[in-house]
Order: sequence, then structure tokens, then C-alpha cells
Amino acid sequence: MQLLALSDAEITTIMSACRPLAVEAREQFLLAVAQTLAGLSEHGDGVVYRVCRELQRQFFDVPDLSRGNGSAKYR
Repeated sequence: MQLLALSDAEITTIMSACRPLAVEAREQFLLAVAQTLAGLSEHGDGVVYRVCRELQRQFFDVPDLSRGNGSAKYR
């Protein structure tokens, strides 16, 4: 895989998109982002954001809030 030259803002965007993902999914998400960005001829803050947004949808596992112990604050 080729090296990507990313700005601090782009790295911050990627890491922020990674944060809500399950720990197990983060590595695959980061690899998918890197592969997608490597395939693009140009990238900037907006492109990085859009790539992260689309890929985050694939890797985000929606929590099942219906299973609880009955002590949830907002029910």
C-alpha cells in the first residue's frame, strides 16, 4: 500500500470517525479508509470526511438498547 500524505485535520477527522466504532472494527475501518483514499487522485478535508462517513456506516454496529437491566435513566 502506498503512503498517504494527510494533514493534521484529515487525521483528526479519521480518528474521530473511528471513535464510536467497536474496538474490534477500528482496524478494518482504518484499513478501508486508507485503501479508499489511496485509490483517489486527490483528497482534501471534504473528501476525507465523505469517505469516513460512508465507511463508518458499514462498520458501525448499532447497540441494542432494548436489552437492559432495567436501571436505564431514560425509559
